[in-house]
Amino acid sequence: MSALPSGYRPEIDGLRAIAVLSVVLYHFGLPGLSGGFVGVDIFFVLSGFLIGGILWSELIATGKIDLGAFYLRRIRRLAPAYFTMAAVSFIVAWVVLLPFEFRAFGKALIAATVYLSNVHFYREAGYFDIGAEDKVLLHTWSLAVEEQFYIVLPFALLLLMRWRRAIPAILAGAAILSLLACVRLTATSPTAAFYLFPFRAWELLAGVLLAIAGQRKGLRWAFHPALSWAGLGLVLAGIVMITPGPGFPGLQALAPVIGTGLILANGRDANPVNRALSHPWPVFVGVISYSLYLWHWPILTLSKYWRGGYSGGVEAALWLVLAFGISVLSWRYVERPVRRLRVPARGALVGGTVLASGVLLGLGALIWKGDGMANRFAPDVRTHIEASADFNQDWSRCVVAETGPLAGVETCPIGPEGPPEVLIWGDSHLRAMKEGIERAGFAADRPALVIWHAGCPPLFGITKAESAATPAQDADCTRANEVIRAGLSRIESLKTLLLVGRWSYYAEGQGSGIDAHNRITLAPAPDSNLPVRPQHTLFNAALTRTVAELAPQFERIFVLRQMPEVPNYTSREVARALATGRMSRDDETLFKVSLTRATKRAARAEAPLVALANAGRITLIDGWPRLCGPTDCSVMQGGAAWYFDNNHLTNRAALALSHLFAPVFAASEAAQ
Repeated sequence: MSALPSGYRPEIDGLRAIAVLSVVLYHFGLPGLSGGFVGVDIFFVLSGFLIGGILWSELIATGKIDLGAFYLRRIRRLAPAYFTMAAVSFIVAWVVLLPFEFRAFGKALIAATVYLSNVHFYREAGYFDIGAEDKVLLHTWSLAVEEQFYIVLPFALLLLMRWRRAIPAILAGAAILSLLACVRLTATSPTAAFYLFPFRAWELLAGVLLAIAGQRKGLRWAFHPALSWAGLGLVLAGIVMITPGPGFPGLQALAPVIGTGLILANGRDANPVNRALSHPWPVFVGVISYSLYLWHWPILTLSKYWRGGYSGGVEAALWLVLAFGISVLSWRYVERPVRRLRVPARGALVGGTVLASGVLLGLGALIWKGDGMANRFAPDVRTHIEASADFNQDWSRCVVAETGPLAGVETCPIGPEGPPEVLIWGDSHLRAMKEGIERAGFAADRPALVIWHAGCPPLFGITKAESAATPAQDADCTRANEVIRAGLSRIESLKTLLLVGRWSYYAEGQGSGIDAHNRITLAPAPDSNLPVRPQHTLFNAALTRTVAELAPQFERIFVLRQMPEVPNYTSREVARALATGRMSRDDETLFKVSLTRATKRAARAEAPLVALANAGRITLIDGWPRLCGPTDCSVMQGGAAWYFDNNHLTNRAALALSHLFAPVFAASEAAQ
């Protein structure tokens, strides 16, 4: 039965066109559509209106819902195009994606096939997660939300059948609770509010309630042109004015939801809005909207991946045209034929769906368990692939004490158990060297304590403001350093100190090469009496004073000389470029830096270190001889890539250099 007693409503397909075009054009980077992603919210309302209307009409007419017929229609509508898109995406991903990205694709393929990709992408969100532009199946999260709706709504209606008159009120109450939960959670966990069904259910229920109201009251869906104009205004305002970020969905999602509802409620009224939406062009785009939504994102992500980004607007437009073309073919030769099958073929359709799902699940499991199938690539590519995945360590021993000398600061024991005798304090360069430092600690059987914060110089008396950090993270760096300053003297077991940092970053105030856009500004803390500028002079003074302040407590102070920066190297991008043929395998320009350039970059940062070492106040640990020859320094050592990016070493490199830290863990002369 139809939820729409007056028959086909072309303006609904016109609304679908607005929804899908806003999403697609937003993803392809068309300016002025900052809120194009709200097209998904429009789809949610439309789905609720259409599916809710169908189910309610059947329930009222027959007193039951034929679940088999309902789900067969859903399979007919959704499954063939999805399976085709997933299969083609798998083939292209096999050719171009690096192993860790291909492994992530395998997990997403499993989640999408069992209608849980929204949960998957919610759980996957995080600092070390690959970027959204690499998640080939990211767009399936909204399809999963709708599938979960298709599962919940029919059973909810059947369970509530004995209270038929109260069903609209119960659904309205559920919608209100879902909206309130969405608004509340958006403030504290916007990722959950964005992805998870319970916090999006209100949008679908808005459509359901409108359809039920229309049937119960016998609405003609025609009131006044003002409703259509107001609805269109709200929808367009959402598309052009809402901005992506932690404030969405929340109350902002009300604009496209209410706007869509107003247009639907007045969809049969003869006015310019409905006439425009009912024009053959937007209607056709609405008809192919499912295929267009399915195909545009894999085409966008995989083409940008293969090309290393688009060269400009013209290339983006060409790929967009290709997405439209493939979507039309998908609709014409996949969607429409299956939907128009007149033979019942229920067993064949269900069996084919089960078989196709099993194949996709098997492929996803194969990729996942096979760790992304690294053997697809030649050895000279695999070393950079391995480097790109060789930057995570086990920090399970880390704790944040609530009391004690270092309360509120995360501390990480390494080496054997026992009161720490060695303190290693630093930034992300300390994280990168952790495996090598810990191996040296175990070899010497001396327990140690690691304290590290990314982008936070291990110095007293300064504050920092960093472009790659939030103000809260900057403040946390200052707070942690002050706690460390006050608390170290109370840990009597500590005898030796090792400082590790990206010293040139702090002295120069910016990164180099591929991260030259990163800026960090140091400033004297109140009452520190340190020089304000230039920054390298402030860094020099802060380092010298920090060493002087710590010298009375520590018998020995070591400082690791920052490893030479290789400005334009990053393992992931080099691996991609080699794998896709965008970079010649004989081209080693990104792998090296001249010794002259590396020395110049480090000069002002190392001036105070050399002075302190010459004065016997610190011992400088130098890894440059292992990484540099007479003329240049190289990422490649013994045929393997030792750098993760242009300034961090890999775990492999850290382990190979662990002997450098043997003096740090050697027993002091005083102890002997």
